[in-house]
Amino acid sequence: MARNQEKAQSMLYRFREAQSLEMGLRKPKERRPHLASLVDTLDDAEKWRRDVIRDITRSVSKVHDLSLPEAQIRDVNDEINRLLRAKTHWEDRIVELGGPDYKKIGPKMLDHQGREVPGNRGYKYFGRAKDLPGVRELFEEQATSRPKKATKAELLRRIDAAYFGYCDENDDGELLEYERKVTEKRIKQLRSAHDATLEDSDADSDS
Repeated sequence: MARNQEKAQSMLYRFREAQSLEMGLRKPKERRPHLASLVDTLDDAEKWRRDVIRDITRSVSKVHDLSLPEAQIRDVNDEINRLLRAKTHWEDRIVELGGPDYKKIGPKMLDHQGREVPGNRGYKYFGRAKDLPGVRELFEEQATSRPKKATKAELLRRIDAAYFGYCDENDDGELLEYERKVTEKRIKQLRSAHDATLEDSDADSDS
């Protein structure tokens, strides 16, 4: 019964929309170009980017609907990812037309808890899609395989004399060998000078 009412309301909406268009009360909705490269003005590119963002917002709200069956959740999540790719194309076109680079200045995509939207190889999961069979296991596997970041205390414990370069000579045998040769040469010079001093002293005493 409820399904029939939804169909009737949908048909009534489409009828009234068509009637408004025929009477000139509304302008026909302009279709978004399939390719961003077909748009030649920055204003139009900005407009279609905003249009894609509105569609993304609606779809993200829809994927949180508790009444959606699993198949529709997957379809809506796929649609969101398709729209995200379209948004990227429009942002690339905006840069080509001399506009701002939204990839650099735009905010990261966050979920309702303020965390970055999780994904795998560029594919993002939103709302109830994160709880689909296989998806949660994927995130858990990624979390366990991801190396744990060292805390500040652990990093401080790793600092020793080598960190400040006091033990660099231990890693360079050439430096040690060079230092040994220089030392031997300096000792020979000092001995030669000392011997020469003794010889001069003996000569003075003989005279």
